[in-house]
Amino acid sequence: MMTDMFGQIRLKVNLHLHTTESDGRKTPEEASAIYREAGYDIIAVTDHWKYRESGAIGGLRILSGAEYNAGGGNGAEGVFHILALGCSREPRIHREAGPQAIIDEINGCGGMAVLAHPAWSLNTVEQTKGLEGIGATEIYNTVSDAGESSRPYSGDFVDASACRGRLYPLIADDDTHYYNGEDETSSYIMLACSPEASDAELLEAIRRKAFYATQGPEIHLLREGNRIAVRCTPAVRISFFSNAVWARDRCVRGSNLTESSCEVQSFETFIRAEVTDADGKKAWSNTIDLRQ
Repeated sequence: MMTDMFGQIRLKVNLHLHTTESDGRKTPEEASAIYREAGYDIIAVTDHWKYRESGAIGGLRILSGAEYNAGGGNGAEGVFHILALGCSREPRIHREAGPQAIIDEINGCGGMAVLAHPAWSLNTVEQTKGLEGIGATEIYNTVSDAGESSRPYSGDFVDASACRGRLYPLIADDDTHYYNGEDETSSYIMLACSPEASDAELLEAIRRKAFYATQGPEIHLLREGNRIAVRCTPAVRISFFSNAVWARDRCVRGSNLTESSCEVQSFETFIRAEVTDADGKKAWSNTIDLRQ
């Protein structure tokens, strides 16, 4: 738990990790100890096809979770990995279920369906345009760089989806498997929520985009009339992303940058921002809907 630059209390949360209950290399107890030691307030244990109820392990709060998948290994044919977060009961999902059936069952259990690592899965807007009920997606997935395909960053998918009106909440998480110093305690969200919040209240805060995704830097995206501003901890790069393929003042480089802003163009429908600090660590804002 920390207090941000505006005085808001925030919880440090990882929503995607695996243990020896599926294909992770640490037990739930070992994983919990690692994340507790790193200052996390909440984790979701999301083993493949293995539901874990909400509760606590070794003093660290656990949000109920699991990961379900549809499709095989060929991205051209559609591969969908979907996290079930905060369900009030175990989802009843059979192994042959398609992505929409998985999403519907998660939502029917009072949970949130998160589209995991769309870049790793080679998900396209065409593949996902018919899927309803996705609560969030991953903008960054640590293990997809540290241990797998070198496709950790899903910004292209996020922006292409936003161009078509789908402005998902943007989560960063580890998807921890190896616990080898590369894929654990790296990427997470900082959630503006009370430590005493219920699971339902945690999910509602995520749906409201009351968080930023990060590897360390703090980032805030603010709308000030016709200008969009970033406030952040010291950075060497601040970038804005929208449906504009080019516009002025969208990337600033320097040292100890703590703010930047740009003017919204008349045709822009959404905008988000990213910052990079001197150590190469990044933070990602959520997307602002400029049509509202």
